[in-house]
Formats: sequence, structure tokens, C-alpha cells
Amino acid sequence: MLFTKKNEKTEDNFWQEFEEKTGEKVLSRGLGKYISGWKEFDEKKWEGWGLVIQTTGGFHFHHFPQYSWIDNFTRNAENETIKEKTLFISKEKIISTETIKETKWWRKIFSPLQSKLVIRCMDETETERRLIFEADFNFL
Repeated sequence: MLFTKKNEKTEDNFWQEFEEKTGEKVLSRGLGKYISGWKEFDEKKWEGWGLVIQTTGGFHFHHFPQYSWIDNFTRNAENETIKEKTLFISKEKIISTETIKETKWWRKIFSPLQSKLVIRCMDETETERRLIFEADFNFL
């Protein structure tokens, strides 16, 4: 075929490579949006979409930076280029997880994701944190 791309990764290949790279089995996954709770993300005002992934080793959020055409005009050469970032919490550091489903019909209309994922965990300084994500699946 003239229009097929060579070396195109399939979804299955992506997840197989992810498991090989991390040495962990993926238990559940979905699209999510970071809201708050991780010091580095909050300080640098990184927000946006990524993959929420539960594995046998813990929780991963793989953030993909997004830029609008306005960002291209306002960003100068001195600013840090935001690259893909991964947040990882080992299962030993996770205290609890909770999925909160939206119940108000009018919010369901305006929100692309129907639930919030709240993770209580200990950070590297043994301080308890509460991370909040919007997610498109029931997180176990």
C-alpha cells in the first residue's frame, strides 16, 4: 500500500515494550489528566494529559506535554522545553487509592472524563501526599 507507514508501533507492541522496560506486568491502564499533588509537577506547572497505568510494581503516570499555537508565540528561547515526564509511585509507598465517579448529570456533560482517581502515598521524604487525576477507567 502506498499510504501505510513503515515501522508503525501497534498498541500491543507499545504495552509489551513498556512491560519489558519496567519489568512489571500492566494490570490496568487508561487516559488520564494530572490535577494536583506531585511537588515537581506543581512547582513547574506541568499539567495535562497522559497515561495512567497500574502495574504489579505500582502506579505510573506518563505525561505528554501539550502546546497550543499561543504557546509558540509566548515561549522564548530561555524557557525550559517541557519533555515527556513519568511519575512513578512504588506499591510499597501507596497507602490507598480511591475512584470517585461523577454523579451530577450536568458535570458529566461538560467533563470528558467521568471519574477522579485519588492516590494517597508517601513521597521520598516520607511525607504523605494526595495525588489527584481525572481518569477514564475504574482504577483497581
